[in-house]
Amino acid sequence: MSTASFLFITIDANDADGVAAFWAALLGTEIDSVFDDGRFVFLKGRDDLPVLCIQRVPEPKTGKVRVHLDLGVDDLEAATQRVLELGGAWDGQERTLDPFAWRTMTDPEGNEFDIALVSG
Repeated sequence: MSTASFLFITIDANDADGVAAFWAALLGTEIDSVFDDGRFVFLKGRDDLPVLCIQRVPEPKTGKVRVHLDLGVDDLEAATQRVLELGGAWDGQERTLDPFAWRTMTDPEGNEFDIALVSG
């Protein structure tokens, strides 16, 4: 039996360059490579960050995504401000479930992700 391993995580976007710039700035990384006339934009990974691929698609996002990223942060307020400054959005709610406090955010095209603070 063969096993699988992660290659990268892909996020669909209409504006692959713009969404890649958002994620690169938020995660403190940079664009590593671009393929197929900008259809695929890869961000550099590192030990604590998987490789992200932003894939240009023609259709807009509809509905809630079933898989999303959860990002650990040291300060929910500062992280929220950073997301907003980069063009993302916040639904205005903070959720808690000990030991976590998190906020659901979206990138500029509405792809959901959470920023989470772990207490203790």
